[in-house]
Amino acid sequence: MFKKGLCVSLAFVFLLQVPVEAKEVNEAETVWDDTLKYALIGALKKPIDQAIENQYRNDPQAPKGLTWAVYETDIIRIRQEYGVGGTYEITLRVKPYYRAHIAYGEDIVVVRSDGKLIHSRHVKTYPVPEIFRE
Repeated sequence: MFKKGLCVSLAFVFLLQVPVEAKEVNEAETVWDDTLKYALIGALKKPIDQAIENQYRNDPQAPKGLTWAVYETDIIRIRQEYGVGGTYEITLRVKPYYRAHIAYGEDIVVVRSDGKLIHSRHVKTYPVPEIFRE
């Protein structure tokens, strides 16, 4: 009985030491780098939405239904705060739009990887054509 238990234990230990190779599987329509970028930006949707809401809340010229798109947002800086695997500060260039992706502005939004909005800064406002003014 002892020998059988020892053999099972040794077999189990041996199996634990066999390396397992895992491959990245990208099931998206984009290349791996773009998929990771879009996944990160999409995960930060809540603080980005908050920044856009704060920025344009008191803008009387801002069109209704102002929104933004993950694929039209650029990551312009990532700063590691507390070592590998800790939090990161991510700076994004966001281009809010209305209707069929008609750009209204450009903003710099800084968020932490834990979802906290640090700050945002308005960079540019594009004019709204007369036909779209309410």
